[in-house]
Amino acid sequence: LHLSAVKLAELHSDLKIQEKDELSWKKLKAEGLDEDGEKEAKLRRNLNVIMTKYGMNGKKDSQLIDTNYIKDGTESDTLDDPRLEKLWSKAKTSGKFSDEELDKLWREFKHHKEKIREYNILLDTVSRTEDSYKNLINPSEENLVKEEILHNKHRELKEKLRSINQGFERLRKVSHQGYDTTSEFEEPRVIDLWDMAKSANFTEKELESFREELKHFEAKIEKHHHYQKQLEISHQKLKHVEETGDKDHLNRNKEKYAMLQEKTKELGYKVKKHLQDLSSRISQGLQHNEL
Repeated sequence: LHLSAVKLAELHSDLKIQEKDELSWKKLKAEGLDEDGEKEAKLRRNLNVIMTKYGMNGKKDSQLIDTNYIKDGTESDTLDDPRLEKLWSKAKTSGKFSDEELDKLWREFKHHKEKIREYNILLDTVSRTEDSYKNLINPSEENLVKEEILHNKHRELKEKLRSINQGFERLRKVSHQGYDTTSEFEEPRVIDLWDMAKSANFTEKELESFREELKHFEAKIEKHHHYQKQLEISHQKLKHVEETGDKDHLNRNKEKYAMLQEKTKELGYKVKKHLQDLSSRISQGLQHNEL
């Protein structure tokens, strides 16, 4: 796959979560609690996203960009969207951003690109699901199940589209005005969660509690960033030492690399599970708004 050390650690974390979710689903299925097959369909969608993200779906240039770490600066990838390219070009030449702020803004742009790709994968899944129902021999027998599954899928699409629209408006505003120094959060995923939480059916007390949890979550992400960067540096050093042939030095570097790799995997898993939990709570709040 020619993945970097950071990407491999991220892939390990994603697959670990997928494995845990599949084990949970098997228990539910054994108890007869997934009769409509919605949980199984969601697992397949998640696996499809992982395979697309890491270029394992057999398609060239299909990898989603790692939003946690930028190895080669801000010019190594394209945004594949004329609107985003225009905003990014304007931001780069505006003189309103320091180099550090441009790196942070680029992460936001890449995160937005990833959201669009995930939305398109889900949209394709929904389209194929609808086509399969049209081909049922006796659709009336599956009518209630069909309506429930499609309702859930369309609700998920609606939430993703809402997040995309909010994210684009934020990118447009930041690109034109620069970063707000009073902004509470910096990490793109945390900003997304906070914007959606403010639209959900939370009381003031619940919203304040959620705000505090997001602060802890952002600190966890920053710690993960740190280990990702250290892992990449260690990987580069290890390759250099391998070329020198110094066995003692090589063994020390291998030990350090192995330690950083395990720590990065562990933190990546915790970040992704925490993100799932937070997203699920917001999703429930948004569903209450629709009732």
